[in-house]
Amino acid sequence: MSLSPVGPGAPEGVRAILKSFHDALSTLTQPGAPTALFAVDAAGLPPAADHPRTLVLVADLNILAHSDGTHWIRQDTGAVIA
Repeated sequence: MSLSPVGPGAPEGVRAILKSFHDALSTLTQPGAPTALFAVDAAGLPPAADHPRTLVLVADLNILAHSDGTHWIRQDTGAVIA
């Protein structure tokens, strides 16, 4: 199997695809505008340990919550979401 070159001599189509990947990654690492939050009902929250220091919208409670690495914490009251 041979691979196409990806440097300056790469075919235009390959360069366009690589540029789109680059642009998408740049947007993720340096957002220029607000980004949408992951929305989930309280019963469907993933394990907090898998998502430390992340923010979610708990749709059925209409609140934001963050993971402290152990629990999902409500932003309005500071209480743990059970």
